[in-house]
Amino acid sequence: MTARNDGMHFYEPRLGTGLPHDPFNSIVGPRPIGWISSRGANGGVNLAPYSFFNGFNYTPPIVGFASIGYKDTVRNIQQTREFVWNLATRPLAERMNASCATVPPEVNEFELAGLTQVASRLVSPPRVGESPVAFECRLTQSFQLQSADGSAIQTWMTLGEVVAVHIDRSLIKDGVYDTAAARPILRGGGPADYFEISPELRFRMRRPA
Repeated sequence: MTARNDGMHFYEPRLGTGLPHDPFNSIVGPRPIGWISSRGANGGVNLAPYSFFNGFNYTPPIVGFASIGYKDTVRNIQQTREFVWNLATRPLAERMNASCATVPPEVNEFELAGLTQVASRLVSPPRVGESPVAFECRLTQSFQLQSADGSAIQTWMTLGEVVAVHIDRSLIKDGVYDTAAARPILRGGGPADYFEISPELRFRMRRPA
């Protein structure tokens, strides 16, 4: 049951939000996009974006994404233990979106979205040639998530160690990677919201000594 107390909208997710659209994805965001390329045991290639993605460790670097439903990407990574993360940018937004179409496993989303497959250095799955940054990853953990009562839910978490990094040299300025220059896009909430990082939004804070 929802309630409004002291100006706050309150709800328990298991009972519904009391709103036209669940605000969870809007609140936890904007979120980096896990644009993941993978290759199955049969050699087939898959490319798909995931909105629940982030970095989870610094040394060694570990990234991860959650797949709501057991999808081709999860199956491929469990089979071959490798994947590539590709940076989704504003110029690539429409093609990134095209790669999330629901199609049979034999369909190559690189071809569907008009993207170039470029061979990786250390892993089997290709990277997106048009993307200015890519992480080649090896699987560290893949598991099904559970609710607070221990029940399995239909979401799978995949974590991978970044073993190789590709960066367009134009994005490295005085030895520092320029986040805004890449024009990364982030997933917001609602049915269709995205955001772009731009230089004018930047501010700096030093960690207290």
